[in-house]
Amino acid sequence: MKFFKSAAITAVLVLITSVLMAPTQAQAHGVSMFPGSRTFLCWQDGLRDNGQILPYNPACASAVNQSGATPLYNWFAVLRSDGAGRTTGFIPDGQICSGGTGGPYDFSAYNAVRSDWPLTHLTSGATIQMRHSNWAEHPGAFNYYVTKNGWNPNAPLKWSDLEPFGSVTNPPKSGGAGGLNYYYWNAQLPSGKSGRHIIFTHWIRSDSNENFYSCSDVTFDGGNGQVTGVGPGGSTPGPSPTVTPTDPVPTGSCTATWKATNTGWAGHFQGEVTVKNTSTSSINGWTVKWTYGNGEGFDGSPWNGVLTTQAPNVTVKNATYNGQLAPNASTAFGFNATGSVPATAPTLTCTSP
Repeated sequence: MKFFKSAAITAVLVLITSVLMAPTQAQAHGVSMFPGSRTFLCWQDGLRDNGQILPYNPACASAVNQSGATPLYNWFAVLRSDGAGRTTGFIPDGQICSGGTGGPYDFSAYNAVRSDWPLTHLTSGATIQMRHSNWAEHPGAFNYYVTKNGWNPNAPLKWSDLEPFGSVTNPPKSGGAGGLNYYYWNAQLPSGKSGRHIIFTHWIRSDSNENFYSCSDVTFDGGNGQVTGVGPGGSTPGPSPTVTPTDPVPTGSCTATWKATNTGWAGHFQGEVTVKNTSTSSINGWTVKWTYGNGEGFDGSPWNGVLTTQAPNVTVKNATYNGQLAPNASTAFGFNATGSVPATAPTLTCTSP
């Protein structure tokens, strides 16, 4: 009897300790990481080295002022346990980005009609690799939509504003559940799009009624996946780099040029690498390598490239859709980085098969 009493007391103490010390993160779920959803990019924007969330972006800051930082610590938990694949008539117009108000966290602030949410720059008609967090892994389908031409960005988002442009079931994943791993698949963006739009992703589990919702703010301006509106000074598209780009280093049939595109963000920066085919014939695949010297690393995965070797000895290979380059053609991949911007840009090498 003493043993059972002792075990019961111990179990209660462990439970209390767990409740008091456990992080606020739920053990499930996911949202779009590329194009980045509002909650994912606001989390990146606000997260500081000491673990606090203090947004730089004004839209993200307003959302935190309204509902606190807890939703951003759970950026991957925009969900409804009773979703069951439903859209119109279940999630009200104007509440699409939060999945309504029946989820475990209050994401209603992320429905706000604003023009200053973090923004991903894309090219209409291009093929991109979409990435969706697999914080917890579930079988099911991803249905994705984009706002129609002529929609009103100054009014609450309605279901009638959206048109589907693709779906995928049980796509591959970059790694195990948790952290910043993700499901990924290629999607061709609709043609005939320009200016600001919203890409909405609806993840429908096939093993339960739980559904997940993502609103990603994008602009079709010829971009290659660059993200603006994240970090100090990040709300102006294309801020001038403070690090001089490296001179292209010819090694084989391609060159790679590195530059910082968003600086002044304490402990973080954004970078971009442009790859160019310098040969007289087309190439099918490329690999870029460089070495960091002062503890720099990656905050998540690059966009438009595949990270195969982590810092300090970095290797990034082409994505499935941008490895083929005609003579003199170029492509670019970007990334969020941890650490300070290198005083001297690293030397890059580029090779192709």
